Amino acid sequence: MLATVKHPLKEIAIDLSDPIDISIPLEAGPGKLSAWYVPPVRIEPVKTADWVGDVNQGGSVNFRDIYFNPHGHGTHTECVGHISKEWYSVNKALKQFFFLAKLITVTPEKLGDDGVITKKQIVDALNNDLCDAIVIRTLPNEQAKKTKAYSNTNPPYLHYDAALYMREKGIDHLLIDLPSVDREQDKGKLLAHHAFWHYPEQTRLNATITEFIFVPDEIKDGMYLLNLQIASFENDASPSKPVLYRIK
Repeated sequence: MLATVKHPLKEIAIDLSDPIDISIPLEAGPGKLSAWYVPPVRIEPVKTADWVGDVNQGGSVNFRDIYFNPHGHGTHTECVGHISKEWYSVNKALKQFFFLAKLITVTPEKLGDDGVITKKQIVDALNNDLCDAIVIRTLPNEQAKKTKAYSNTNPPYLHYDAALYMREKGIDHLLIDLPSVDREQDKGKLLAHHAFWHYPEQTRLNATITEFIFVPDEIKDGMYLLNLQIASFENDASPSKPVLYRIK
């Protein structure tokens, strides 16, 4: 099914029957994706004295409670409320859902014991292309990214100069396949978050950061139409489902 989308930069033809889901689902139990020292996701049937929310245990329906942290489990999208003293909700920040996005692939550079995505890498990969969103795939791109326990592993991160450059280029939506755009232990500075959202100087309330995506190797770098969907949580972050569509 072909559709034509009018965008301020161009008119885009996409095939709606060929979506590329780059989200990682929330899954219960050990051995699943996690970060930030959180326990595994729990999905449990509701139980009362005379009823259980599990058909296989005699209940009339499946009726489950879910315990998770949006930042620590699975793909999630966050707004500036993640770092601000003021309360901001991603559900109120994200009011449009289709964006022209560029997918790039980078290998983080070694800086001491760290792996860092630099401004030069972003500049070179963007190549002056205009887009609303940037989707960053890092190498190596192992399947283990979808189940890794990232706590205490010092994953690669984005240099704040790179985040600042994206902001200056007018990129409102940053998607990355890492647990954070900042260093795991940085004494609470969160430099890349602050630079991208321009907080607290001229805060970009509409800008979002999406972390813990996964882009398969066979998906080529280039321009795509991004559909960025969240669950309607009134919170700084929500589980999300970013989907790419090839531009015809």
